[in-house]
Amino acid sequence: MTTTEIKARIDKLGSAWEQFKDVNDRRLKEVERKGASDPITDAHLNRISEKMDEYKERLGKMEASFRRPSFGDGSNFVMEDDLKRAHKEAFRSYLRKGVEGNLCNLETKALSVASDPDGGYLVSPQLSANIVKTVFETSPMRQIASVEIISSDALEVIEDKDEAVAGWTTESASVSDTDTPQMAKKSIPVHELYAQPKATQKLIDDAAIDIEAWLAAKIADIFARKENTAFISGDGVGKPRGILTYTAGTSWGQIEQVASGSSGAVTADKLIDLFYSLKEVYATHAAFLMNRSTVDAVRKLKDTTNQYIWSPGIGLGAPDTLLGVPVYQAADMPVPAADSLSIAVGDFKSAYQIVDRAGIRVLRDPFTDKPFVKFYTTKRVGGDVVNFEAVKIMKLGS
Repeated sequence: MTTTEIKARIDKLGSAWEQFKDVNDRRLKEVERKGASDPITDAHLNRISEKMDEYKERLGKMEASFRRPSFGDGSNFVMEDDLKRAHKEAFRSYLRKGVEGNLCNLETKALSVASDPDGGYLVSPQLSANIVKTVFETSPMRQIASVEIISSDALEVIEDKDEAVAGWTTESASVSDTDTPQMAKKSIPVHELYAQPKATQKLIDDAAIDIEAWLAAKIADIFARKENTAFISGDGVGKPRGILTYTAGTSWGQIEQVASGSSGAVTADKLIDLFYSLKEVYATHAAFLMNRSTVDAVRKLKDTTNQYIWSPGIGLGAPDTLLGVPVYQAADMPVPAADSLSIAVGDFKSAYQIVDRAGIRVLRDPFTDKPFVKFYTTKRVGGDVVNFEAVKIMKLGS
């Protein structure tokens, strides 16, 4: 993809946004004049909105392709040391032929968790990096939350629920004891996430097939989708706990919900209220999280000065913004409906902690589904809210 082609895409997105504003202004005037908009105007507006999404998605893919390293012969990577190179070759042999060779010994030398009869083998470092990178690029929560890699079964974090009290004094004045902050320890366990792609032995034996790239492509997408769902709405039982599963409130352990004032709908004024419900320290690093359908509704909103509160990211890697704050689309956020929790805003790096157990493992199974070979692939991941005041949620109701 050339620079000229990228500029052309950006220009198309900018032009589509100007058309969108013109048509939406016409729609608003029709509503003001007749009480309802013309269906032809609505259809025109929807087509432009879809085009904007298409242009933005293509720009996102261009950006990802520029940043994504090659799966090929490794020429885009720093020269590997002998141990990594030997592990890669042994792992490829295992994937194609089930020949374990010295793979176990190599993992032990690399201080990795040794193989076991039920656990399979760690994927090569290059393959693991590519899978994680792909998951990151397709996961909005991984882009905006904190991510920690551990070698144990859980991450323990300290919850600082309050702040210490201080006061002024002089050299000779007496002082009294001050309150100390309330602190507690929270454990975020990792849970096992699996995928089991399969292929015929004939396909695997084909030298033209990059078996590692094939495996990465098969599992990265399903891992990303499963993770995204859990980070948003997971119940914490055998999976991460999501941001939408906590009780509404302002106490620690609850997440404040701001009502939109209208069932199933959102207004510009309430979006402003939602954003300003964040403390300034969190607002500085805030981002909005919402479904694509919600984005479609928010694009049409104006503030009291008749200015659009939404602005598309015109540029490679530039996010769309709402009230000047970056917006990330998450398919697992609820679509607008009565009492739905369709919009979240906050400093997600402070609010949400994702935990990855180091290593992705593969167990080759050529026996249970002949003539197919199954690749039972697992990774361990956890997630939970660690700062409840750093995120706010809008409830589309009164």
